[in-house]
Amino acid sequence: MNGLAAQEKSIHVDRPANAGPVVVSVPHAGRIYPPELLAAARVDKPVLERLEDRWCDLIAAEASAAGAVVVRALWARAVADCNRGEGQMAPAEVAPAMRPRFTAPGRKERAGLGVVPTRIAGAGPLWTRTVDEASFEWRLTHLHRPYHRRLAEEIEAARRRHGRAILIDLHSMPPIARGQPGHGAQIVVGDHFGESCVPWLSDLAIDMAARLGGPVARNQPYAGGHILHVHGRPQRGIDAIQIEIDRSLYLTAARQPDEAQVARLARWFAALVLEAGRGAQYGTEPLAAE
Repeated sequence: MNGLAAQEKSIHVDRPANAGPVVVSVPHAGRIYPPELLAAARVDKPVLERLEDRWCDLIAAEASAAGAVVVRALWARAVADCNRGEGQMAPAEVAPAMRPRFTAPGRKERAGLGVVPTRIAGAGPLWTRTVDEASFEWRLTHLHRPYHRRLAEEIEAARRRHGRAILIDLHSMPPIARGQPGHGAQIVVGDHFGESCVPWLSDLAIDMAARLGGPVARNQPYAGGHILHVHGRPQRGIDAIQIEIDRSLYLTAARQPDEAQVARLARWFAALVLEAGRGAQYGTEPLAAE
């Protein structure tokens, strides 16, 4: 596949004419599986689809109309996880020649959920062989790096237009297991324990999430990943939060979109975009959140 063409097809940017200070990132809802990926897989496509934040891009469907720039990964998370850094791999998951590059894997990386996903619980290894240099670079070149480059460009453009930018990194999650921090929460707002944004932004998101009627948690069990770590810079006028939404709120038992529930969440998310944008422009928490 031609490199430039592949990069253009792996992400999509919705930029409205009235673009405000909010940029929405949707890194895990891609549903395109390049032929090279499927040819290298040891498992069937439905297994790889378990990595997806299934259909959560639909929740951002009205965000552009609310003034947000929306950056979406079109290629599947199985290609590369844009919410992990390039150094986030367990050594055992890559070819021997690459192992010195990955010396301090965390819990997720050891579980096979590094920048290149390699295992899923109950399915075993995803690929017919360990990830080699060529495969690793192909994945980064055609999805991971272009995604972060475009996201950074749109955030900086928003900051230049409005003096401050807000990044909302949108994800979905399975129900939080009993005994896990945050159990019972249907929406989790992550702000890296206060490091990735000014306080009013995460307070606003939590307040608006509570209006949906379900339990809400802050930073437990998801405080935000690589995207917040790299792009959230409150001291430079760039505030970032991560939103995780329980998939049972908008998917049927067959893991398909529930039209009414998707529409409800899309309206809610667009309202969050509007209020966050107003807050960025006023430099304080908008009155509607009081």
